[in-house]
Amino acid sequence: MTRTILHADLDAFYASVEVLDDPSLRGKPVIVGGDRGTRGVVMAASYEARKFGVHSAMPIRTAVSLCPTGVFLPGHPDRYRDLSAQVMRIFASYTPLVEPISLDEAFLDVTASREVFGDGETIGRALKQRVLDEAGLVVSVGVAPNKLCAKVASDLRKPDALVVVPPGEEATFLAPLPVSRLWGVGPQSRQALADYGVTTIGQLAVLPDGTLRRRFGSHGHDLALRARGIDPAPVVPWQAPKSIGHELTFERDVDDPARLEATLLDLAESVASRLRNHHMAAGAVQLKLRYEGFETLTRQMRVPLQTRESEPIYAAGVALLRKTLVRDRAVRLIGLTAIHLTDVQQLTLFDAPDKTDRITRSIDAVRERFGEKAITRARLVGHRDRRRFGFGEKPELPPDADP
Repeated sequence: MTRTILHADLDAFYASVEVLDDPSLRGKPVIVGGDRGTRGVVMAASYEARKFGVHSAMPIRTAVSLCPTGVFLPGHPDRYRDLSAQVMRIFASYTPLVEPISLDEAFLDVTASREVFGDGETIGRALKQRVLDEAGLVVSVGVAPNKLCAKVASDLRKPDALVVVPPGEEATFLAPLPVSRLWGVGPQSRQALADYGVTTIGQLAVLPDGTLRRRFGSHGHDLALRARGIDPAPVVPWQAPKSIGHELTFERDVDDPARLEATLLDLAESVASRLRNHHMAAGAVQLKLRYEGFETLTRQMRVPLQTRESEPIYAAGVALLRKTLVRDRAVRLIGLTAIHLTDVQQLTLFDAPDKTDRITRSIDAVRERFGEKAITRARLVGHRDRRRFGFGEKPELPPDADP
């Protein structure tokens, strides 16, 4: 049976949420990531801002120079997560085979849903309308027999796209597009292909397999299949995250170890809370430091026992910080990530919850109802920075992942 795969992608998600919550921003160049003059990077830009050349992963200061009339906002991660969950529930009402890729996009395999909801195009239209009516957001949808073509289709005519690739026309659909549209073709691969005179996917599709293997090894075989529109990869429903972390870009570079350690405690609290929400525990902790000049270092270490509590995560972070921090060098960004995750149920099979566990559950309940800042440690009063963003719950994405 020919598959029907949808790729649904919320248009300029973070910026669109800000406009949804503040309609006075409609039609203005909205840039999410930090206030004007801050040291962060652009998380998302509305289509009005993109006309000025602003894009995600760009330094805020560069965005200000390109778009001086832009509306710069720090962002609201909790609000983004809430709306993402609402949209994912809409997706799941059409099929249980939903594979989230990030907060704002997912693959859906609706092959078995066609008898109930209609063909892929019909489902795509219905899904777009429901997301608009129920969440107030615009989603672009690609419909195709495989994930590769569905993803390319949804990106092709943004915003508010609905592009259908009929079965058997995958290669024809891809042929005129630039090779950069293919998964696995980055700047180096693109340059290597240009040396062979290959700039379009169609030209790549007719390149001899032997040539691709000699130049790219086993990766060359994958490129040949993708260029011909062949992608057998299944839609895999939600999987447990491989890492959970938070990072923070300071308004001004910080060289005070005490402040850095206090920030780590704040990050550890958030990481531990999200571990508990996912019923996961960490076997190791990774520290990320970015110094002035954008030099970035990462270090990691194991924790004595798998944990979902903030104290051992914080202790590991501090130990890594003290080993890694270079004296007299200011830190621009600091991040803390829980890695080597396992199912916490495996760890508590023979252990009864203790007093600390009950306290953390109570704290989590308060934060879930009233917001992350509703309760905190006394040591963190005055240290919290509103420009913190979570990451790691979904597979990592390229810098332009919020188109």
